[in-house]
Amino acid sequence: MNAVLPAIPTSSSAAKADLGGLVQAVSQSVAEDGLLNPFTPEQWELLAGYLLPMQVDAGHTLFTQGVQDRTLYFIESGSCSVHYEDEKGRLRLAIVGAGSVVGEGAFFSHRPRSATVQAGAPSRLWTLTALRFSELSNRQPAVALALAMAAGSVLARRLGNRRRRVAAT
Repeated sequence: MNAVLPAIPTSSSAAKADLGGLVQAVSQSVAEDGLLNPFTPEQWELLAGYLLPMQVDAGHTLFTQGVQDRTLYFIESGSCSVHYEDEKGRLRLAIVGAGSVVGEGAFFSHRPRSATVQAGAPSRLWTLTALRFSELSNRQPAVALALAMAAGSVLARRLGNRRRRVAAT
């Protein structure tokens, strides 16, 4: 029988209080590729111990096409611009707003980033690295599974929609 270990505490209790903005953004999102809220308030609190906040200015590059990185980004406020060049050198573009995620493609595939993502506006994000997700999976498997299913749902909806397919990063 696997025992559920407690979450690793964050360096500051203020970080957990700040997660309320993300919870609200996810709950209020009406975007087709928005993150569906898979968590109870208690699970959000557990997840908060694994996420790191990030405030970025418009134009800040979160990641670049071709880079090997599996960080998942949750968008609390602002927006992210997704673009890449295909084999014919054409630029594709999608805008991902508050209440959704970017980086889910590489998060699941373990492959290089398929697109470049920049903040389209001043944005507040929450990051989850692959290492922190592994820790979450070991300590809070139900929360990790719910997160994986929610991010997988975003990926599936993006891939199923020809216009939004580019947003699968």
